[in-house]
Amino acid sequence: MSQAKSRPLLDPTIVRRAIVDAFVKLDPRHQVRNPVMFTVFVGSIITTLIILEGLFVGSSANESLWFIAGISAWLWFTVLFANFAEAMAEGRGKAQAEALKATRQHLSAKKLLEPNLVNESKFEFPGLVHQGDATIVAATDLRSGDLVLVETGDQIPGDGEVVAGVASVDESAITGESAPVIRESGGDRSSVTGGTRVLSDWLVIRITANPGESFLDRMIHLVEGAKRQKTPNEIALSILLSGFTIVFLLACATLLPFSIFSVAELKKVEPNTLATPITITILIALLVCLIPTTIGGLLSAIGIAGMDRMIQANVIAMSGRAVEAAGDVNVLLLDKTGTITLGNRQAVEFIPAEGVAVDKLADAAQLASLADETPEGRSIVVLAKEKYGLRGRDVNKLHATFIPFTAQTRMSGVNLDGRRIRKGSIDAVAAHVAQDGSRLPERVTREAERISRLGGTPLVVAEGSHPLGVIYLKDIVKGGIKERFAEMRTMGIKTVMITGDNPLTAAAIAAEAGVDDFLAEATPEAKLKLIRENQAGGQLVAMTGDGTNDAPALAQADVAVAMNSGTQAAKEAGNMVDLDSNPTKLIEVVQIGKQLLMTRGALTTFSIANDVAKYLAIIPAAFATTYPVLNKLNIMGLATANSAILSAVIFNALIIIALIPLALTGVKYRAASAATLLRDNLLIYGVGGIIVPFIGIKAIDLVLYYTGLAG
Repeated sequence: MSQAKSRPLLDPTIVRRAIVDAFVKLDPRHQVRNPVMFTVFVGSIITTLIILEGLFVGSSANESLWFIAGISAWLWFTVLFANFAEAMAEGRGKAQAEALKATRQHLSAKKLLEPNLVNESKFEFPGLVHQGDATIVAATDLRSGDLVLVETGDQIPGDGEVVAGVASVDESAITGESAPVIRESGGDRSSVTGGTRVLSDWLVIRITANPGESFLDRMIHLVEGAKRQKTPNEIALSILLSGFTIVFLLACATLLPFSIFSVAELKKVEPNTLATPITITILIALLVCLIPTTIGGLLSAIGIAGMDRMIQANVIAMSGRAVEAAGDVNVLLLDKTGTITLGNRQAVEFIPAEGVAVDKLADAAQLASLADETPEGRSIVVLAKEKYGLRGRDVNKLHATFIPFTAQTRMSGVNLDGRRIRKGSIDAVAAHVAQDGSRLPERVTREAERISRLGGTPLVVAEGSHPLGVIYLKDIVKGGIKERFAEMRTMGIKTVMITGDNPLTAAAIAAEAGVDDFLAEATPEAKLKLIRENQAGGQLVAMTGDGTNDAPALAQADVAVAMNSGTQAAKEAGNMVDLDSNPTKLIEVVQIGKQLLMTRGALTTFSIANDVAKYLAIIPAAFATTYPVLNKLNIMGLATANSAILSAVIFNALIIIALIPLALTGVKYRAASAATLLRDNLLIYGVGGIIVPFIGIKAIDLVLYYTGLAG
């Protein structure tokens, strides 16, 4: 699998840009989108106004301007650090977008002036440019439906479908994969992407996207993250955090009049008391420390970073909703060929008929396969050479007549020195020998049936009217795939293999691969029905596809990964596109989605947990002037009340910057059940979220004390 190059976490260029953007994001129109941080933003403004009042008017508050300035400065830092986290996540996406923009600069196109010149079924390159049948236009002037000609060395000017020609295309600018791919008209490899380059031959392409709507344009828009929509879970969490903020805001708002009343009543009893009401500055500091600022400041960065990790895996998600849905998937539908198996059947055994030497069968099978350039044919030649010492012959020196495989005969073979050797399916060879009054021996029929039950493909070899035996072709299951399916099972995900094979073959491969279920003899209608049945049962379904016939199922699936090499219909139906066109990427997509949810859950747990610790640190200090008896609750031994409050505010800001790397890179993914993940999450981020603030606040308090800033 090709991977987009991952940028360093602290890339100097991105960091510099993020610092600038952190100040730009102080725009109130941006801040109001995040209720938690908007509350801190308003608190910062109020404390700043209190400082200005003290400087120019004078303040009656029983606290120093230096203390207010310290609180105000660290509140501003809290907002800036949250902005910086979001800007860092966006910056990584913008850097990727700039690299993509470079692939489409100054593109021109050879637009066909008379589209009816193109016969899509039979098209011969007529030298259109030289005959005046095409004109050079800017790629931005192309519209959906236009036909363009691209030749060797040309960049493809826009997204489209190949309607004529076959060419080798370099897609490294999009996929990062240096190996060229073949694109041709018809089939599932007719789609091309703007910005890629033709290395050989020529293509006639029908443009399928207007300017600004191409795949590359959508990629750039998405990775820049400029208008990223919040996902449903993110919206739900934002509502929850806003609820917490409102509750604490109301609670803190009632504390000031209650404190004033309490001091007034106390002075009636003890006129010489030193008790004073709580101040606005302390109330704001208390509010900021109690609301979930940590997750509030990092929430947007976590979502953007999830999209960025998809980009690094060369998968383009059409929305953050798709990435999030990948983390909630319960059922994976996986094509057998190319995903579960290697896709190229390999010869693994020669099984002779009764009375036939295995060497004779191997010799005949090799001769019949010398001109067979398919992976199966090559594997037969190799097996005969390696296992039976039969050297490959020189095709040109044999002076043989090779019989190619056709869909009608379902056989291939060779005529050599009076010998007529044929290999093919059991039915085809049975019909072939029946023409000479012969039939397949029972052993050959029995072995062919056994191979089918094992999930293999039997090829029967005959010389003239005499069947020689069976070649066992096996669809090789990919190494390590069974272990990956076991991981999926641990996570509560059901895997279903989709194949066009008969049920016997499908069952054998499913058992070997370790999938939970399979759908044999699959048709587009059967795939669609299976997806709907699972969704009706409350499951979220993910699948991959590349052909037009996959489009209905892709449109129905909750997570639909279309192959970039597939048809335009498949890419439009999916909500993700895999630039590498690797069907196994679906498993990685699910892992990235789960990592996003794990990261968000971990930091939410940590944020709420450290609010508990900050509560125990700041509440006694905040009300020590009103209720001196609360000094007994100073279990952390903080130097002064002002030091305790300032230390909590400083820690509240610094913890955001400390957690930015975790928000951007994500919690380390591992396969485990939901119960196990929840337990570990509570132990690590819950307990850790309570312990870390005690250590951090105490350390900051000591620094303030020894530097004389404790107040």
